[in-house]
Amino acid sequence: MRAADDVCERLAGVNRHFARALVLGGGAAFRAALADTPDAAAKIGEIVTLDMEPAWAAGGVAADPEFLPLDDGAFDLVVSLLALHAVNDLPGALIQIRRALTPDGLFLGVVFGGATLSELRAVLLDAELAETGGASARVAPFADARDLGGLLQRAGFALPVTDADVVTVRYRSPMGLISDLREMGETGALSERPRPLTRTLWAHAMALYAQRFDAGDGRVRATFELLTLTGWSPHESQQKPLRPGSAKMRLADALGVEERKLKE
Repeated sequence: MRAADDVCERLAGVNRHFARALVLGGGAAFRAALADTPDAAAKIGEIVTLDMEPAWAAGGVAADPEFLPLDDGAFDLVVSLLALHAVNDLPGALIQIRRALTPDGLFLGVVFGGATLSELRAVLLDAELAETGGASARVAPFADARDLGGLLQRAGFALPVTDADVVTVRYRSPMGLISDLREMGETGALSERPRPLTRTLWAHAMALYAQRFDAGDGRVRATFELLTLTGWSPHESQQKPLRPGSAKMRLADALGVEERKLKE
């Protein structure tokens, strides 16, 4: 819900009306957040949902984000809530989303960033090294903000922006985190299955987690980084950067300082 609430707050501040919107992932959460944000709801007409979970659970249609059944220019707005971080071909998915937008259409997407589950990643790595002398990837990698900004540009979006919201969640025990991840469907995302975890290794990892990441009140902490991606489908009315050499004022004059040449 935090991702959906944030997207709705951003939409409330956009001076546009979106006649047709696509919600890719998190359709139920988005509709609930929209109901609590009337300024955003008033700017959206028809809403189509394509969810990653079973269609009957979301009240929409289940879809694969790498093969989106979308017509070019079909939507004025595309919202994606935590549906793209595990996509194998993220650049391809972003290109499909951009093509589905009308000119000057808006894309708002939220994905997990690189700091997500850093605690769990660290203890699994250290426990396996201690128990077996080697280690396997057990937590899926997440992209960082800089990489995602570059991917938006690569996909053809104009005015791309990426910003981060780091959230710390506290659990009664490390197993509370694991239970949440299972409920979220965020386990087993790696295509290459690692070696099975033994009971001894798992117990070692959970003990390390409780020891290292104590929140100070008998609970443990877990980090989730939410990266919000914003991009517009290109249109001639949008602001464009000036051509190199076209400036009409020196930087020193604009800053009110004296320009000095560097000594050779």
